[in-house]
Amino acid sequence: MPHAAQLIGADTRFLILAMAIGLMALEYGISRLTDREAHDWRESAASFGVAMGQMLLRSVEAGIVAVPFAFLYQHRLFDFDQTSLLALAALFLGSEFLYYWQHRASHRIRWMWATHSVHHSTTRFNLTAAIRLGWTGSISGNFLFFLPLALLGFHPMMIVAMLGINLFYQFFIHTEFVPRLGPLEWVLNTPNHHRVHHASNEECLDRNFGGILIVFDRLFGTFAEPPAGRELRYGLVGGKPSFNPVRTALGEWAAMFNDAGRAHGAGAKLRALFGPPGA
Repeated sequence: MPHAAQLIGADTRFLILAMAIGLMALEYGISRLTDREAHDWRESAASFGVAMGQMLLRSVEAGIVAVPFAFLYQHRLFDFDQTSLLALAALFLGSEFLYYWQHRASHRIRWMWATHSVHHSTTRFNLTAAIRLGWTGSISGNFLFFLPLALLGFHPMMIVAMLGINLFYQFFIHTEFVPRLGPLEWVLNTPNHHRVHHASNEECLDRNFGGILIVFDRLFGTFAEPPAGRELRYGLVGGKPSFNPVRTALGEWAAMFNDAGRAHGAGAKLRALFGPPGA
């Protein structure tokens, strides 16, 4: 199954990259003009390093993930027009629902957190944080959550495209320079909601898991507004920020296996690998 970036031409990918870099530069300029410490150039440089590593691994990851998706699609339960409005709406809602649970699991299962913690390791909340994505998503098993879509009959390329739209949307909500968006805050995941998700304040932990939509957080009790009168803090709880991309991408894996190695008994070792982070 090809990665979302492989579904579009080189010229389009270049335009998206240029737009992203331009918006990052604009955000940096605004932060300088307003004397807000929204950027740390060392942290941003590390985010670019992590992003480059993740891009290099995409082709390998796509090859690994392609097999189970192709197998389930060949044994799909239903055949339907992939491009009908009803099918697209169902794919959008289904992918958003499954993304919510995959994202929530990534915060509660340490094996998955070892990948996702990379994204939460920035101490500044800005657009460069959006491109800091873990290298080991397939090892963590993120793709497993979306396999039911292929079994139902959605073509793997359609699934990848929809998840690509989800990821593209989320780039724009990693900023502190967008105010509340009025009634849209009830339905969409907005910068206001995503700031809470990235915050390390105790009342913000494990909140607002949505991708494009925030409705599943409201339905399943994980929604939170920013704490009144308190400044949001970012970064990993108890973690030390690193400007080394390799250490950032793989540090939690090393810590997890170290904890598992020191644990006594099979149960303790399994909890170190698959229990909640910090337990």
